Amino acid sequence: MKLNMAEEEDYMSDSFINVQEDIRPGLPMLRQIREARRKEEKQQEANLKNRQKSLKEEEQERRDIGLKNALGCENKGFALLQKMGYKSGQALGKSGGGIVEPIPLNIKTGKSGIGHEASLKRKAEEKLESYRKKIHMKNQAEEKAAEQFRMRLKNKQDEMKLEGDLRRSQRACQQLDAQKNIQVPREAWYWLRLEEETEEDEEEKEQDEDEYKSEDLSVLEKLQRLTSYLREEHLYCIWCGTAYEDKEDLSSNCPGPTSADHD
Repeated sequence: MKLNMAEEEDYMSDSFINVQEDIRPGLPMLRQIREARRKEEKQQEANLKNRQKSLKEEEQERRDIGLKNALGCENKGFALLQKMGYKSGQALGKSGGGIVEPIPLNIKTGKSGIGHEASLKRKAEEKLESYRKKIHMKNQAEEKAAEQFRMRLKNKQDEMKLEGDLRRSQRACQQLDAQKNIQVPREAWYWLRLEEETEEDEEEKEQDEDEYKSEDLSVLEKLQRLTSYLREEHLYCIWCGTAYEDKEDLSSNCPGPTSADHD
């Protein structure tokens, strides 16, 4: 029994304490000390930064409060002004035309020289103005390109309309000439050319091509000449679609010799 009691651990003995210390065998003592010192230094640096930041904030708050509060009689400069007849809220100057509020305090926090901020502001304004000019020139170029495209489209449409009117006039001229038993057109291009031709007509085709090439007339000029021929020879207007009885009937009832007259 006594042996069993002796074998039991004494929780107050050095052996138990040593065992407890050896439970966490990790880094050596020297490394633990270094780690503790490093943490303490980091904490001190953090505290110092927080303290500096708070001091700056307190200084800013005190400055703002001081600038918001008006000067009192304890201020020597304000006391001198009062002796000279100045009253609080009154404008400076003999005639009262001076400033009412004191000159604002502009605190310079950067390390740049005097005039540097004005130079930066001027450069920023110049850069902005240059950017605006580029945008304006770009918009003008886009508007000009769009206008040119509209003009080309309109010209193309007008050209297609003229070509359509010319074909109608050629078709009408060929039919009306046939009614009057006219076998050969006054001009080769007065009639529509047949798309299908026989081999026997190849020589005539080559001659017609030469005649077409020799013509140096635009579509508008051809249309004007052909419509004039139709009106004079057949008393016919392609835009009215009518063959009139005589010249008097044509001049009285037809709006005019052009397409614009019939709009």
